[in-house]
Formats: sequence, C-alpha cells, structure tokens
Amino acid sequence: MDPAAYRALGAREIAGLVGRGEVSAVEVVEASLAVVAERDGRIRAFREVWSGEARAVAAAVDRAVRRERLPLAGVPVGLKAWGGRSTPQARALVAAGCVPVGATSVPAPGTEWKTWGWTDRGPTVNPWRADRVPGGSSAGSAAAVAVGMVPLAAAADGAGSVRIPAAWCGVSGLKPTTGAVPATDPTGLAVPGPIARRAEDLRAWLEAVAGRPYPRTDHAGVTAAWSADAGCADTDPEVAEVASAAAGRLAAVCGVVLDAAPPVLTDATGAWQRVRSGGPAADGVNRDRLAAFFGGAQLLLTPTTPNRPHGHDGPDGRFSTALTCPFNLSGHPALSVPAGFTADGCPVGLQLVAAPGADGLLLDLAELFERTQPFSPPEWPSAPA
Repeated sequence: MDPAAYRALGAREIAGLVGRGEVSAVEVVEASLAVVAERDGRIRAFREVWSGEARAVAAAVDRAVRRERLPLAGVPVGLKAWGGRSTPQARALVAAGCVPVGATSVPAPGTEWKTWGWTDRGPTVNPWRADRVPGGSSAGSAAAVAVGMVPLAAAADGAGSVRIPAAWCGVSGLKPTTGAVPATDPTGLAVPGPIARRAEDLRAWLEAVAGRPYPRTDHAGVTAAWSADAGCADTDPEVAEVASAAAGRLAAVCGVVLDAAPPVLTDATGAWQRVRSGGPAADGVNRDRLAAFFGGAQLLLTPTTPNRPHGHDGPDGRFSTALTCPFNLSGHPALSVPAGFTADGCPVGLQLVAAPGADGLLLDLAELFERTQPFSPPEWPSAPA
C-alpha cells in the first residue's frame, strides 16, 4: 500500500479493505511504519515504535480474517504510553483486529501542566504550529493521528486529556460516559477514549471497547445551549468566536435548536483535585445544575478549551481544563470536534456534551457536522520546534 493512499484512509475504510481481502493487514502496517519513519522525526509523537511486533500481529490478523469478521481488521493504532498494551482498552482493540504500532508520548515528570509530550528526542510538537504544544496528556496520540501516522489512537481522559489534544491538533476525541467502558482509575475520573481523524471511527472504537453497538438514532429537534465559558472559564475571545461559529454551523446542519439557556457552572478545579487525591466524589453544585439543564435540553456546546495551544515554555495563565474537567467529575459524555482556526493558525475545538448514556447522540452529530468540513491534514513538512 502506498503511504500517501494509507494516510487518506479512516479506520473503518482500512478494516473494510482488509476484511474483503483487497489489501493485507501486513501491507497496511508497512505503510503506517513508513509514515512514522518519514514524519516522527519532526513531530516526535511516539516514545517507542514496535515494528517487529506490529508486523507479527498484522500477519495474525491476515490469518484470522479468513475465518472471522474483525470490525477493525488491520487498523494501525497508537497506544498511550501510560498503560500501553496492558489496558482493557488495548486488549479490546487488538481483539477487534487493531495492530498497535507504538507507544505515544505523554508528559514527563517535572511540570504541573500536562499539555505536552516527552520523548528522548525532544518534546512532541503541535502539527499545525511546531512552536506550540499538542495538548495532553494524550499528546502523542493526537499528533500521530493528525499527521497520518495512524488513523486511530487509544488515549484516556482524566480532566480533558483526550479532548484537549484532539482540539489543539485539529482532530476529534471522545470521553465516553463514565462506566460505559472498562477503566482502571480508582477515582473514576479517567475514562479511556479514542482520538481519530474521522468521527465515524470514534464510534468504531466505542463499539469495540464497550462491547456493544451504538446505532445511529433520530436526533431531530435536539435542544441545545451554547456557552463560551460555561460560567467557569476565562475564555480567549477569539477562541470563543471560532467555536461559536462552529456551534452555529452544527445547529444548521444537524437540525439542532440552539435556544436553551446554558448552565452556569462553578470552577471545578478544587473538587477535581480533592477526588484525584482520594477525597469524596462531591461536586454538588455543578451536579445539580447539570441535572437541571439536561432535564430540559439534550446538548451543551462550549469551546473545548478556553485557550489556544501555548508555547513549549508553559501555559499563559488560563486553565486549559476549565471547560473539560467538570464532565470528568459529573460523568457526562463529551466530544471535541475541529471548529476552525484562530488568525495565527492555532486549531480550536468545539465541545459537545450530552446526558449520561447519550454517547450515541454525540457520535451522530459529530459525523453529520464533519460532512460540512472534512478533515484537512496540516501542511507538510512541519518545521521542527
């Protein structure tokens, strides 16, 4: 398989080709490894590349598809370095036919902020602005997906660690409803989630890891609210403008009625830190306000982050997790889709939040929205940081 052709394919497309015998999993993985070899020197998305193991797993997939249908047959994936091949998520993806090609970068110890990724060759760079970070903590997963090394990456979201890098790298990321997929975090904050270029591939990941289908549903007449800050964030005005425009496009394309009053949330940082430290899972004010909101509406739209990607020297003072961590505490499903760019070329994400268990609604809307603006990869080559 030609590496350029490989980069244009989504996970479901690859699985269809491999399942029908039109291309082998080994050929797909060779193309993936070729793109990694070409591009990771600049992006530094992978801490480790498992070339030999990937080829062996791909060969096993080619034997298996002669006997059974594998929903993600031959799909190369990156696995977040924290957990790697040992997590329930990784095992479920391999069982579905995925081929892990390496461990994607996460932050190193030493900084309080976790919106960057470390490798022994230097930090992971943002594929759109090499002088900026890719977000985190699933930094390498988002960067690898954005530049076409893999169409799908496994990650985990404890305060926004899937949605933030997805937003800042111009791709899509899902934090499922807490409890919808197997998780290992004893606090309940961190939920496994996917990062992908195609919204339909988020659904493929969720069905494989949750072990059940998420069929498309009738979403006509969904009532939604837009909020630039959810009452708890200091949002960059330009980020808010880009995300607001995307919210309007989503409403127009998906038939969403954007007239609900948004909830006014309180800063969840302190409550999140208490839970992370082993304290009680109490965030009563936001819990009650979200329950009241979703009692009458089905969708909340916000920017994914209040800020644009910051430089490698650290954040600008805004908490990048201000609009994401409330939903790790509450358990609501939340999804980030590409919203557009600021004038200086930084990607912005639009966050969609639904009631617990309504993951399918988010997936439906993300797929419809994506048709209005198909994924466009960053220009290559990207200058090194």
